[in-house]
This record gives sequence, C-alpha cells and structure tokens, in this order.
Amino acid sequence: MIHTKSSALESLKPSSKYIWHGTDYSGLNWLDTGEAPTESEIDAELLRLNNAEPMVQLRYERNKKISESDWRANSDVTLSEEWKTYRQSLRDITNGASPKLDSEGKLDMTSVTWPTEPS
Repeated sequence: MIHTKSSALESLKPSSKYIWHGTDYSGLNWLDTGEAPTESEIDAELLRLNNAEPMVQLRYERNKKISESDWRANSDVTLSEEWKTYRQSLRDITNGASPKLDSEGKLDMTSVTWPTEPS
C-alpha cells in the first residue's frame, strides 16, 4: 500500500471530521474540534507510514506462511527438525531484512530471501 496524505491524517487523528478537496494541504477543510495537524506533521506521518510499509507487509506474509504450517505443530503431530528450523527462520526473517515494495505498493517477494519449505 502506498499511503496518501489522507491516510496519514487518519493515522494522526483517527475518527476526525474533515473534507479534503484534492491532495494539497490547502484543500483540507477541518470540521473537527481542536486544531488540525499542520502540513509538516501530515508530511512527517506520511513519510513514517511509507517507510514502515515494507516491513508491515513482510510481517503479514511471514505470519501467513507460519499459519499455513501451524497444523504441523499440533500436540498430536511430531514436528520434524526441518519444520522447526523453517518456522524459526520465518520468525527471524525480519532481522536484518530490507523488504521493498513494487510499483503497485505491494511487497516485492523477491526482495526477501524466504526459507525453503520442507517437503
């Protein structure tokens, strides 16, 4: 996901009331009580969200892969060393990873070295 100023504003002021015409700060019509965030606050939040997004998506994909193999860790199934190693490698994948997003704002799966699922 590629965040926008609108999603940055939602992150800063959840459930606030406003109308935004266009994408420029000058198009923000603040309807809520209290002060509207400044343009620089919104821009800083936008940068933070976009910088965090690759790791957010990496964790999502990692969690999906772990959950797909959860059945192997049930109490009535003996988990092989290969599967233990694979699952631990998935849990550790965020350590030192530098995931990238593609042009559509989705995780570029080739930017991460995924462990090989045991056969």
